[in-house]
Amino acid sequence: MLTEFWAEALRVHWGIEAVLERLDGEYDLNFLARARNGQDYVLKVMRPGCEAGLVEMQVAALDHIAEVAPGLPFPKVFAALDGAMLPEIADEAGAPRLAWLLERLPGRCYARAKPHSEELILKLGRVLGATDRALEGFAHDGLARNFKWNLMQAGWIGAELQAIADPARRALLREIAAEFSGLRDRLAALPVQAIHNDVNDYNILVKGGLDETRRVSGLIDLGDMCAAPRVCDLAIAGAYVVLDHPKPERALAALVRGYHAANRLSAAEVDLIWPLLRMRLAVSVVNSTLMAAQNPDDPYVTISQAPAWRFLENASVNGGLMAARLRVACGLPVTDGAERVHAYLNQNRGRFAAMFGTDLGEAPMGSLSVENSTWPQNPFHMPIEEAARVGEEFGTGLWLGYYNEPRLIYAEPGFRKGPWKASDRRTVHLAVDVFAPAGTVLHAPLSGRVEAVENRTGHLDYGGVVILHHETPQGDAFYTLYGHLDPEVCDRLKPGDPVAQGAGFARLGDAGQNGGWAPHVHFQLALTTQGMETDWPGVGDPDEMDLWHAVCPNPAALLNLPDDKVFYRPSDKAAVLAGRRAHFGGNLSLTYDDPVMLVRGWKHHLFDEWGRPYLDAYNNVPHVGHAHPRIQAVAADQLQRMNSNTRYLHPAQLAFAEKVLSKLPARFEVCFFVNSGTEANELALRLARAHTGNMGMVTPDHGYHGNTTGAIAISAYKFNKPGGVGQADWVELVEVADDYRGSFRRDDAERATKFADFVDPAIARLQEMGHGVAGFIAETFPSVGGQIIPPKGYLAAVYDKIRAAGGVCIADEVQTGLGRLGDYYFGFEHQGAEPDIVVMGKPIGNGHPLGVLVTTKAIAQSFDNGIEYFSTFGGSTLSCRIGKEVLDIVDDEGLQENARLMGERLMTGLRVLEGEFGCVGDVRGMGLFLGVELINPDGSEGTEICRYVKNRMRDHRILIGSEGPKDNILKIRPPLTIEAEDVDMILWALREVLAEVGDWAPAPACDHDHHHTGCGCC
Repeated sequence: MLTEFWAEALRVHWGIEAVLERLDGEYDLNFLARARNGQDYVLKVMRPGCEAGLVEMQVAALDHIAEVAPGLPFPKVFAALDGAMLPEIADEAGAPRLAWLLERLPGRCYARAKPHSEELILKLGRVLGATDRALEGFAHDGLARNFKWNLMQAGWIGAELQAIADPARRALLREIAAEFSGLRDRLAALPVQAIHNDVNDYNILVKGGLDETRRVSGLIDLGDMCAAPRVCDLAIAGAYVVLDHPKPERALAALVRGYHAANRLSAAEVDLIWPLLRMRLAVSVVNSTLMAAQNPDDPYVTISQAPAWRFLENASVNGGLMAARLRVACGLPVTDGAERVHAYLNQNRGRFAAMFGTDLGEAPMGSLSVENSTWPQNPFHMPIEEAARVGEEFGTGLWLGYYNEPRLIYAEPGFRKGPWKASDRRTVHLAVDVFAPAGTVLHAPLSGRVEAVENRTGHLDYGGVVILHHETPQGDAFYTLYGHLDPEVCDRLKPGDPVAQGAGFARLGDAGQNGGWAPHVHFQLALTTQGMETDWPGVGDPDEMDLWHAVCPNPAALLNLPDDKVFYRPSDKAAVLAGRRAHFGGNLSLTYDDPVMLVRGWKHHLFDEWGRPYLDAYNNVPHVGHAHPRIQAVAADQLQRMNSNTRYLHPAQLAFAEKVLSKLPARFEVCFFVNSGTEANELALRLARAHTGNMGMVTPDHGYHGNTTGAIAISAYKFNKPGGVGQADWVELVEVADDYRGSFRRDDAERATKFADFVDPAIARLQEMGHGVAGFIAETFPSVGGQIIPPKGYLAAVYDKIRAAGGVCIADEVQTGLGRLGDYYFGFEHQGAEPDIVVMGKPIGNGHPLGVLVTTKAIAQSFDNGIEYFSTFGGSTLSCRIGKEVLDIVDDEGLQENARLMGERLMTGLRVLEGEFGCVGDVRGMGLFLGVELINPDGSEGTEICRYVKNRMRDHRILIGSEGPKDNILKIRPPLTIEAEDVDMILWALREVLAEVGDWAPAPACDHDHHHTGCGCC
C-alpha cells in the first residue's frame, strides 16, 4: 500500500516510525504521520519533476522565520538523518521524488473554525503583519517569478474577460481591472519584499474550543510566495476574510487594524487595500472560469466561484467609504487634510456667524436618547402624527438636540441593516439638532458654495436639504448639511451658488414641509463625501462610531459651542457593572459572559443604552409584552386617583377576583392577592398545613418555588446546591417525570403511572416519621428542571395518591399559566388533573409585583382560624387593576391563540434542527414554553455547548435562557406577543450557532482549496 511504502521511507530517511494517513493533494502526496514518539508530522512528497528551487525556497523561508521571529505560528522543517532538508527518494515506481517533513501544527482550518469573529480576524491581522515584517529580510531567487497569482501581474485577466459569459459580470470585472490599471504606478512605487501571497481560509489554522479564546495557531503553505509590496499580502488575506462574512466591512477593518498594530502601514498603502482585494477576487473568478472550460466535469471549479461572486455583487458593501473605514481602523486621518480641518475649526470656534442670529451657549439641551426619552411609543414605527410632536416636552422655544445620541426615533425598516427587527440598526445621531419655530431663518456659519439642494419628500426624510462645500485657507475641503428646511430653498439656490458667511439662506420647515418632524434643523459636518456623495446618513451604527466620528465629527465648533455641551454620553455599562459589584451581593447573578444593559422595551424586544435591539425570547414576566400601552394607561390612571389595600373596599379587587376565577374550574372560589409567586407559594404551604394538620410535603426534584425560607425548603433547585441548606426531614423528593432522560422513556406506554408510583414511598416515609402528608407541590411543567412536559396522566395519578394520604395538591402555574401553553390556559388542564390550590405569579402583573393564590372555600375556611392574614400591598387597587388588565389583554388580543400558532411554528422548526444537528438531543414543549436539550457526542448533558449557544444567540441579538440540573437545556419562553418573523429569526440564528458547534466537533480530514496542501490540520 502507498501509506506503508512511505511509512518505511519515513523510517529509513528520518528514523521515525509512524502510521501514515493520506491527506488531500492536487499535485503532490501528503500524509499525516502519527509517530510512536507521540508527535505528529506532515510528510510532503512532491510530484515527479517538481522544480526543486520552489520547494527549497519554502524551506529556506520557514528557517528564516524561525530564526528572526520564533514566536510566529509556522511549522518547523525536520532534516533527514543525512542532514538533507529535501532528500530525493525513489517512489514505488522507481521515479525520483523530493520529500520533506514538517511539524504538524495544532488547530483546524479557518474555514471550519466559525464564527469568524472580529477578535479572531484582528489576531490574524497581527500574525500576518508580523510575518511580513519577518519576511522583509528574506531573499531568494525563486521570489522573482512570473505567475498568475502574483497580484502585481494581475492585469493578465484583461485579455481573458471574454470567458465570462454574463455581460453584467463581465462589465463588473472590466471596471475592477480598469481601477487596478489606474493604480499600478502607485503600487510600483512601493517597496517590494517576500510575501506569503496566499493567506486563504484553508492556509490558516485556528486553535481553541467552544468556551476557549480562539487564536491563530498556524499559517501554512508558502507555495505561492513571491516578491511584491506587503499591501498585496494584506489585500489577498482580506479577500478571503470577507467572503460570506455577515459583516464584511467590519471584518476587513479588523484584519487591517491587526496588521497595522504589528506592521505600520502608510495612508497610501491603506488606500490600495480595497481595489487590490477586489482585483484578487477578479483573478480568482476568471481563473476558475478558464479552469472550468478545461475541466467541465469538475463541479468544484465553478462552486468555488460562488462566494467571490456573492461578495463582488453585494451592493450593500460601500466601497466608496472603504478607504476612510480602513484609515480609521489604523488610527490614520480619515482624509489627507482632516487634521488641518480640525485645527481650522478649533482655531475659529467663537468666530463663526451665529446660525440662528443669537448665541447658543445658554440654549437648553433636550435629550431624545434611548434612556431619557419614550419617543416613539413603538420603536419599530414612527407615525407621522407622533414625529410632528417629538420633543414637545422641551417647549416651543429654541433648544438643542445632542450629537452622538442613540435614539429610537429612527424606527423604520430603512434604518435596519438586516432582515429582522432585532438586526443591527442605525441609531446614533451624527448631527446637532436645533429646534426652533417653523420659518426661523438660518444663517451660514461660514462662506461656501452649494454642493447640493433638493426636497426629499419621503416619509420622515429631510424635506428641504442643503449641502455646502467649504475650504480651509490651505484648500482642504469639508462640508455642512442642513436638513428639515422649508423647500422654498430649492427655488432660491442651485449647485455652485456662493453663500456668504452670515447670509440667511434658508428657513426651518414645518411638519408638512420638512419630512414630517417637529420644526428643527439637522446640522451635520463631514470631512469627506466619498461613498456618501449627497446622500449622507444622518444616523450611524453604534458599533461603527469610530468611523462615523471621523467622517462626520461633532459640528459644535461651527455653532461656537464647546464640544462637550452637545456631545451625548450614554450610561457607561462598565461603570454600572462596577457599581453593581460594589453595592450588590455577589450571589446576584448576571446573564451572559458579556452582560447586556437594557433600558427600554416594546412587546417582545428590548433595547440597550445604544439602541441596539434584542429579541426577548426568555422573559415570561412581561406576559403581554414590554411597555404595553393599556397597562401604562391603567397604572397612570389609578396612580392619579389612589392606591390602597384590602382593608378597604374597592370594586377593582372584586373585578380582578372574578376575572381570575372565570378561568378556573367552578370549585375554585377564593382568591388571595399577594406580591409575588414566592409569597403565594409560602401561603400555599400554610393553607395546606392548616387544612390537613400535617407537616410533610412531597415535591419533584430540582423544582423551584421561591426564595423565602419556606419556599426554599421545598425548592431542591436551591437547597441541594453547594452551600444550600439541605433537605428538611419533612420534605420528600420524587424523580421528575422526564421521559427523555428519566427512569422511564417515551417508548414505555406505562411511564406516567410508573413515574407517579415514585410518590408512594415518599408518602410512606413522611408518615413513618410522623410528619404526615400536608400536600404535593410542583411546577405543573417543571421549568428549572429542564422545560419538562410530563407524560399525560402523570399529575392526575399523583393527585389521587396524595389525596388518598390526606394531602392537598398545589399547582405552581407561575411558568405555565395564563395562556402560555396555547392549547391550555393552565398546565394542569393538559394533565387532566384538578388541583386544590393554584398559584400564579410574575406574568399576571406583567412586571408589576403581583401574585395570586386561588383555592376552594373549604381550604380557605380551614386557614381562617381567627388570625388575620394581611399583605400590605397584596391586592392593592393598583395591582388589581393591572392584574385584570393583563388577563383582559390576553383575551382581547388573542394572545393564547398566538402562543399556540407561534409555538407550533417554532416547534416545527426546532424539530427540523433536531434532525440536522447531533448536539440537539431533544426538543420538547407546548405553546411558548419550549426546551431544547443539548448533548455531547456521547449523549451526556452538553453543558458547555449550551453555555456557548446561549452566549452566541445573544451575539445574534436573541435573549434565551438555560435550565436543567446540568444547565444544558435552552429555555425559550418569550412574551406572548412574539410574531412569525421573530420565530423565524430564532430558528435562523440557532441554525447558524449549532453549525458552529458542529465545526468544533471532531471532523474528517481537511478538504483544501485549489492548492490542496495537506496540512493535516483537520
